[in-house]
Amino acid sequence: MDEKQLQALLHAVLSISSQLELTEVLDRIVETAAELADARYAALGVLDPNGESRLSQFLTVGIDDDLRAKIGDLPHGRGVLGVLIKEPRAIRLRDLAEHPASYGFPANHPPMHSFLGVPISVRGEAFGNLYLTEKRGGGEFTNADEQVVLALASAAGLAVQNARLYEQARLRQQWLEAASAIQTRLLAGTPPAEVLPDLVASARQLADADLAYLALPRNDGQLQVEAADGLGAESLRSGIIGDGSIAWDVMREGTPTSVLNAHDEPRVWVALMEAADVGPVLYLPLGNAENTLGTLVVARCAGRPPFGPETMRLVDTFAGQAAIALRLGVAAVDREQVAVLGDRDRIARDLHDLVIQRLFATGMALEGAVRGMQPPDKVERVRQAVDDLDATIKEIRTSIFALQQPAPHAGEGVRQSVLQAVSAARASLGFEPDVVFHGPVDTLVPASVAEQMLAVIREALSNVARHAAATAASVSIAANPSSVELVVTDNGKGLPTGGRRSGLANLARRAKDLNGEFSAEPGEKGGTRVRWRAPLLDD
Repeated sequence: MDEKQLQALLHAVLSISSQLELTEVLDRIVETAAELADARYAALGVLDPNGESRLSQFLTVGIDDDLRAKIGDLPHGRGVLGVLIKEPRAIRLRDLAEHPASYGFPANHPPMHSFLGVPISVRGEAFGNLYLTEKRGGGEFTNADEQVVLALASAAGLAVQNARLYEQARLRQQWLEAASAIQTRLLAGTPPAEVLPDLVASARQLADADLAYLALPRNDGQLQVEAADGLGAESLRSGIIGDGSIAWDVMREGTPTSVLNAHDEPRVWVALMEAADVGPVLYLPLGNAENTLGTLVVARCAGRPPFGPETMRLVDTFAGQAAIALRLGVAAVDREQVAVLGDRDRIARDLHDLVIQRLFATGMALEGAVRGMQPPDKVERVRQAVDDLDATIKEIRTSIFALQQPAPHAGEGVRQSVLQAVSAARASLGFEPDVVFHGPVDTLVPASVAEQMLAVIREALSNVARHAAATAASVSIAANPSSVELVVTDNGKGLPTGGRRSGLANLARRAKDLNGEFSAEPGEKGGTRVRWRAPLLDD
């Protein structure tokens, strides 16, 4: 190594050591190697981090994009390149074609003769190899070239280690920020369905992946994609994954699984993933084996490097933290629901024990005052007041009944809640009303609308029981993406002319609160037809 090469080496080491981004470090290493050895072509092959005897990355100098496209697939580590992978020691050749392990070159590949290969190790572990070909000016690489490139490889190992440590620290910081943001939102009461897309997006970014999705189990024994982010995400959302897939196995066993090529694995959910040209895939359980919520999947496009052990550990830890946050969020929602139910129960008790008793006592006092009261018009006004109090007591009792009914939740469908409400009215009606559903009610009607609709059903059937003298009634619910419509009909005596309609006013108010519509009119064949509609989207 002459003084000129030594000065160039020192300058190169300082330049490489100043870089912190791993990609920039690798690019600078291969460029510097070509300069120091005066090689026309240079390449840096990075070994597969999963321990496979193959190259996961191949960075080149001297081959432009057009030529690279004509050559086709980059080397995977066969021939002389494979020898250096199996035996990590310097190799210097006058002509590549003369080596017994020479594999030849593909079509459109530039001619290469002289060769110098040097391994790069990081903390005693093989990281990759430097490949230099075609010594400028002809001839072959010298012993001095080999020594200077070996010295560069030693410095490169330290630079790669520093860049890796920097990248790991940065990723851990990003993981902490992402996990903290998700936990904060869930514990603040944000519904998990609103947080899942952000969880998936964070996982994709942390893993430097092109696609990520979260699959959760359904009651029918299949997995459903609840959130997706990245390439092909639109085709994956709401997709169904059948039993037997890796996603199912990972959820059952609670063990992270890495697949190098989605198309080579027969059990991978290929049908929908092929649209994104998926290559390496990483499957991570959301929770532990004893209580897994689902499977988080991150994937890279074909041709990109596989996921390394550090990435797997990082995203697996993130998935575990996310699972804990989801459980805490669900627990917080449950506690809030318990508090709401407790408040409802307290209000119902106060209405029953205090308000109704006072109203009843006032009514009794007024009835006693009627005796001996003159003139007759004053008597009639007092009796009307007593009737109003009686009607008010009945309305409060209806409200108490509504307060004591649980609101529909994620585990209970709208259909089931409606059937329970109708069945509960059988005792007061003396018969079981007919119930008809049109459209995907469970899927389209949110809990906030369903709660109001159930209250309308209970009050409408209560009105039928108290005033209609009916022998039959029906409840019809029709849902579409824009609205849900409830129709309650009976064959009773119909709406009284000029009668009180305070109960109907309550139903109208519930519709108005949701920017909906309400009507009560005579039925086509007698009785009463009550119609209540609420929008599900902004009209």
